[in-house]
Amino acid sequence: MQYFSLNTNVNQLRIGRGVSIGIGKELGTYVVTTMEIPWNIIKNDIGKSPEKVINVTSVEKQWIEDQIKELPEFDTIVGIGGGMAIDVAKYISWKLNKKLVSIPTILSVDAFTTPAAGVRVNHDVEYLGIASPNPLIIDYDLLRSAPKELNIAGVGDLFSIHTASFDWQYANSRGKSEYPFSQNAVDNGKKILEFIYDNIGNIKENNDNGLRSIVEAYISLNTICLPIDHFRIEEGSEHYLFYELEERLKRSFIHGNIIGLGIYLLSRLQKNDPVFITEMMDNSGLIYHPDSMNIKREDLRESLLTLKNYVKSKDKLWFTIIDDSNIDEEWINENLSDLKFN
Repeated sequence: MQYFSLNTNVNQLRIGRGVSIGIGKELGTYVVTTMEIPWNIIKNDIGKSPEKVINVTSVEKQWIEDQIKELPEFDTIVGIGGGMAIDVAKYISWKLNKKLVSIPTILSVDAFTTPAAGVRVNHDVEYLGIASPNPLIIDYDLLRSAPKELNIAGVGDLFSIHTASFDWQYANSRGKSEYPFSQNAVDNGKKILEFIYDNIGNIKENNDNGLRSIVEAYISLNTICLPIDHFRIEEGSEHYLFYELEERLKRSFIHGNIIGLGIYLLSRLQKNDPVFITEMMDNSGLIYHPDSMNIKREDLRESLLTLKNYVKSKDKLWFTIIDDSNIDEEWINENLSDLKFN
């Protein structure tokens, strides 16, 4: 995968089979942020034991601050697991100026390559701080210990380039872009989509090349976004539907899957080649239908009808197609017809 600048958040990358084994022996005193399942998988192979293991149950900023108050002295924070565990590790690394090691056990979200910690402040998403993994450890064996659907979900935050880039271009055409528009950034984002398209079979098979393709695409995305100091080409209206559903239904989702649902619907609102991006999602094996996430038709309908007002109530959300659209019952009936519900 082509890197578009030397600017990446990953200071060191270790990638291969078994590369997480014994990592604890290389560290001084360290603390782990994780969850029960990934910790049970790795704890016997990590080497020297940590000073403390934080079982992550929330990414609310206040919850993380409460955990920080209870920490012993340590040198390194190690995030092991999915996006929540790694975001908490990034926040602690930034807040306490500690070395960060990231060991994702699933690839369902891009948290392991991005610099800011995605936390919640009164249920709203905020991206805080800067933390760079040194190293980022991509252990194929560890990743394949998880259901392959959780790794395939990683393409959700890459396919979102399709809809988010459209939103940025649209905002720029309306004089509403929050940042200077970069056609070069958008074009390079499309090259990432082409790379994913070329590797779609490996990604669906969850083999070494497929796992590496997702990781390299994420790092490549960093080399586009970090020099311009924002992720506008990757986050747009498709993410806003996720935020609304999460806040209103008060439950979490597998990130890449719920983003896939957003891409499906918002690409249709944009009239932005929805058949192409839907075929890519289908060919990758990405799970995005509402029945797989226990989203009822009435819940999704309500989210779509209130989405514009939701976005306008959030000061920090970028301008997208949602701001200029009126989603009505006719549009909903037409565009939900091919989705699967329980």
